Order: sequence, then C-alpha cells, then structure tokens
Amino acid sequence: MTPTRLSSTPDSTAGSLHPDLPYGEVCAIHQPNLFPRLATLAKLFTADYWIVLDDVQFARRDYQHRALLASLDGPWQPQWLSISTHLPHGRSTSIHEALLADPAHCRRRVAQLLADHYRRSAHWPPFRRRLEPVLAAFGRTDRLADVTELSTRLLLEEVGWPGRVLHSSDLLTRGARSQRLADLAWLTGATTYLCGTGGMRYLDPAAFRVRSIEVLPFVTPASGIWATSREMSAVHALMVAGPCALRRELEALRGRVLAGDP
Repeated sequence: MTPTRLSSTPDSTAGSLHPDLPYGEVCAIHQPNLFPRLATLAKLFTADYWIVLDDVQFARRDYQHRALLASLDGPWQPQWLSISTHLPHGRSTSIHEALLADPAHCRRRVAQLLADHYRRSAHWPPFRRRLEPVLAAFGRTDRLADVTELSTRLLLEEVGWPGRVLHSSDLLTRGARSQRLADLAWLTGATTYLCGTGGMRYLDPAAFRVRSIEVLPFVTPASGIWATSREMSAVHALMVAGPCALRRELEALRGRVLAGDP
C-alpha cells in the first residue's frame, strides 16, 4: 500500500516552522536508546523533530537497553549501565515489544549507577530531581521503549530542545531500510534527513532523491567534549559541562551541520 502523507497540523513548541511543514524541515530517525550517546543526542537536537524508530528488531549489542558511563575525572574505565530485557518473540522481537525483565531491579540499578558516577557533580542535584519521572516509569510500565524514550526526552529537555517526537509504529510505511526511512521522512513533511555515520554506510540516497529530500551527513567533532561522543552517554557531558554549556556546544554544532560546514 502506498503511504499517505500526513495532512493535519498539530500543535508544536517549535516556533519557527514553515506553515506547510507541520513538524519542521529537518528530521532525525533513531531507535529509542537508554540515556543516548552524546552524538545521538546532538543529532536529535539538530533536527526539528525525531521519529522514534520503535518497530524495528531489537539488537542486544546496540544502545537500546544500555548506556556507557564514566567517572567525572575522565572517560577511563567506563562502565555499562544495562537494563535486563526479555524478548517475548526471541531475536525477531521488535523494540516496542521488548519487556523489562525485572523493573524494580532495573530502577535500582539505574538510580545507583548514575549516582555512583555523578553525585560529585555540581549539576547532579537538579538532574537527580528531574530524573524521578524516568525512575517512576519502572513502576508503571514493563515496556523497555517507554523507559528508554523517556530517558532521551529528559536529556533533550535538559538542553532545551523545542522539537516534536513521533513514532514509526504509528506511520504506514513499506520496503527495505532506505526506502522505509525515506517514506517516514516524506510522510511527515521533511525536506532534510539527518544521517549519522553508521547510516551513511548503508543508506541509498536514491530513495530520498525521488522524494526530493536532502540527505545531510551528521558528524560530530573529534576533540574536546566530543572526543567520546560516539560511545559515552550524554549524561557524562551534561554532568561535566552543565546544561547551559552543553546547549551552547549543541547549538554551535547544529549551525555548522545545517550550513554544510565540515
């Protein structure tokens, strides 16, 4: 079945969107990750809206149920924060079908490991208070994606992202990876699709060209706060730099990416 483009115009917190583009021009499509890496957070921050890719196959070796933390003193001896996950359909289980194996234990582990690594940060007390809705989610849902998406929304709120969040499971699409991503971008009115370094290795730009959608490579710098951005959770950068400084870094990178600067 051919996808039908969305035509309704929902409310939006982003104030500068083109009236014919209800969500904005620039879209990012990414799986829900647990306290995502700084590179992932930066890609979402650069986009006008994020399509949560929640109906693809769950991958245990990815960041969908785990995050890499490190000491405030430096990114040495990093530690994985992992959420125990049950896959009711085995390897074919999609992300939005994956379940928390022991929600109470997961909640304790998230709270304890984050505190162990970051309680010495001046930015920890306010972050700890805003973390409470994420921790509380373990008591009202057994769906992994509910918790991981909420953890990402928390970080986006910390840096003042004004965009919208949609879900691929709510949108009718078709075809293989590149075709499906192009359909998702087109259905929601995007003119630009942000593609990370991993996606650029397999993406077929032709699927986007026929939709008149620009594929814009998204690459983070390799130094300073960005040195470990492709591995380390953005919580680390937030606790080291603070939300205001991190927002400035994200805004500067956004400007360079959208201007096409290397």
